Amino acid sequence: MSRADFHLQNLDSARDEAHRLFAAKAQLKGAWLGWVASRIYALQPAEYASMVRRELQSLREMSEK
Repeated sequence: MSRADFHLQNLDSARDEAHRLFAAKAQLKGAWLGWVASRIYALQPAEYASMVRRELQSLREMSEK
């Protein structure tokens, strides 16, 4: 499977996962960063974890505006 195909097949799932992780930020407050890092680290394959990380970064940037 090509990288582009993998991306297309997993984009919705990565976005959903990023939203789920981001939603926990308000509840976990200061502990969130360590918690979310451990969750992303556990995701497989690494390409999927990277997708979630990028989506999460987008959410963080949008929330800071």
